[in-house]
Amino acid sequence: MSNPYEDRIRRVLRYVHDNPGKDLSLDRLADVAAMSRFHWHRVFRAMTGETCAEAVRRIRLERAAFALVHDARSIEEIAASVGYDNIRSFNRAFRDHQGMTPAAFRRSGVPGRAALRLRNRTSTMYHIEIKYLPATRLASMPHKGAYPEIRKAFEKLETILSTGGLWPQTRGMAGVYFDDPNAVAIEELTSLAAVILPEGTDMPEGLTEHILPGGRHAVLMLEGPYTGLQAAYDHLYGAWFPNSGEEPGDAPSFEIYLNAPHNTPATELRTQICAPLKT
Repeated sequence: MSNPYEDRIRRVLRYVHDNPGKDLSLDRLADVAAMSRFHWHRVFRAMTGETCAEAVRRIRLERAAFALVHDARSIEEIAASVGYDNIRSFNRAFRDHQGMTPAAFRRSGVPGRAALRLRNRTSTMYHIEIKYLPATRLASMPHKGAYPEIRKAFEKLETILSTGGLWPQTRGMAGVYFDDPNAVAIEELTSLAAVILPEGTDMPEGLTEHILPGGRHAVLMLEGPYTGLQAAYDHLYGAWFPNSGEEPGDAPSFEIYLNAPHNTPATELRTQICAPLKT
């Protein structure tokens, strides 16, 4: 039986192959896949081992290689037909991909073929449950940049709570991650360092309210250091989702931290990765 997630990947790669000169932005490919932009890129990378951008670049250059061998158009025309308006950028990308210039390849090259590449599934076991999570009110501190650097936002958040004596009002810590770090430039990644705050509690000065929508979620429990988060996400999106019969909802994933590294050994850290499910 065909796997619907693999069918979507094939559909996207076929679209890229057939339309190399068109808009192949990450959001456009999410539309082709008919999946939420918050999650499609994670699914694609986890299942294929390459990002959407890497796949687009590879297929464009493979189409260019085929054209260089099989038709008489100029190199500039071929470059434009696969989405490269700048011939210097095309020459550099082609040389990096094929190990020779387009002109040299035209004289002696053998064209490549775009193909579906599915990554071997990880055998690591994780405990994943489908849970209904209520809408959750967060007091948050925004962060832009590399996700590991979000600790700086957490430090600011903790300072505000400590100086105001507000920790007793909180109900745990959370992180909201709006982008896939494999699809968005590091400096453009957006996230929130946050604490859970009950309804009716005043929002601390310097923090912003953010509401996590309620509903069904896939909840993966990670036990161990935060360095294991990427592998856990890869398993959730590359193995669990394609075999679950579920589809990610149109909202970002988030993490709930059940303990903290300042008073817990790394091997005993417990983190819930929560991915909204489509209703």
